[in-house]
Amino acid sequence: MDEGPKLLNVVDVEATCWDGEPPPGEVNEIIEIGLTVVDLVRGERLAKHRLLVRPERSRVSAFCTELTGLTQEEVDGGLSFAEACRWLAKEQAAGARPWASWGDYDRHQFTRQCGATGVACPFGSRHTNAKAVFTEANGLRKRPGMAQALTLAGLPLEGRHHSGADDSWNIAALILTDGMLHRVRSVAPPPGREELRDKPPTG
Repeated sequence: MDEGPKLLNVVDVEATCWDGEPPPGEVNEIIEIGLTVVDLVRGERLAKHRLLVRPERSRVSAFCTELTGLTQEEVDGGLSFAEACRWLAKEQAAGARPWASWGDYDRHQFTRQCGATGVACPFGSRHTNAKAVFTEANGLRKRPGMAQALTLAGLPLEGRHHSGADDSWNIAALILTDGMLHRVRSVAPPPGREELRDKPPTG
């Protein structure tokens, strides 16, 4: 019986940020969700998605634009946070598939923002901290940033750093290296029938 591919969602988010403390009344909010789908059986990156998300309690600062390339005008045309979470759950089986991010920031940001807005978190509990796994796999004393990890692995940085979509694509490349892939597979559930959707609603 064909059980289908074992898929992993690799996630990287960008959020509103400031050079120092946020303005009064503003909080960090997700403004971009990058997601790369990985076939853990074949060891391939299958698709890259980019969702722009409209912030409701903050604005994109000049510092944030310099870092991420995103402007307030761009994200004003994005999805609401609730719509983005529903898309992840429905179109990318986010609750069923295992997922990974570079460090725990992305997981914590979703947890905080979902709690603050009353939106159901789209992701399941099978999360891999790819930064921790890379550190262990390579016998490092300190956990490297993603760009440094790419250099250590002899991989190019594809696209723009601090673009959620490009960062998720690069993190996926790190996950597919020999030292990491079997470790990530160990936290993934058994293969199931998961349909890959490859057309995000925006971006």
